[in-house]
Amino acid sequence: MTEPRWLGWVQQIQALAQDGLAYSTNPFDIERFRALQRLAAQIMAAYGQSDFETLERVFAAEAGYATPKLDARGAVFQDGKLLMVLEKADGGWTLPGGWVDVGESPRSAVEREVFEESGYRCRALKLAMLVDRNAPKNGHPPYIFHLYKLFFICELTGGQPAESIETTGAAFFGENEIPPLSVARTTLPEIQRLFEHYRNPHLPTDFD
Repeated sequence: MTEPRWLGWVQQIQALAQDGLAYSTNPFDIERFRALQRLAAQIMAAYGQSDFETLERVFAAEAGYATPKLDARGAVFQDGKLLMVLEKADGGWTLPGGWVDVGESPRSAVEREVFEESGYRCRALKLAMLVDRNAPKNGHPPYIFHLYKLFFICELTGGQPAESIETTGAAFFGENEIPPLSVARTTLPEIQRLFEHYRNPHLPTDFD
């Protein structure tokens, strides 16, 4: 899925404005960077059919030097089948995962997210893939921010299926049983590649 060119431009404008606000002390420059931030929100609201006031608040809340956000996903296997959770947001299935919190290691983040979203405990064994979500070849729909996705091969250590604030079910699926996906979070080529990593643990980490 190809990201529209305007979205990439908006992300760059927002990042430049955020960086300027992080380092500028001149009040005139600060006002100019705030104006750029509002402009980015206006463009995204117009072309993305989003609410300007909400976007303005989201952009204004971003502080410090702008970098891609991190999303950690766990590929937990049991008897050759992959653990997936059902997302409330769009009714699609995905690998359990979510944002890496400040002060948290990637390993801790993925193990925590798997438990919170599925009810299962796991241990991260290997970083299988580091994916640029914005790259068209990865098939994700457009998103407001630029982010990287970390996919870990994980070992099941315990727990039982449970629902969460964001998910309504957890189940294991074989490679030929993959249900309709929440492609904003996980795509079929990513899942297929994770099965390859599971079958061949010696494969090197894939990265964009």
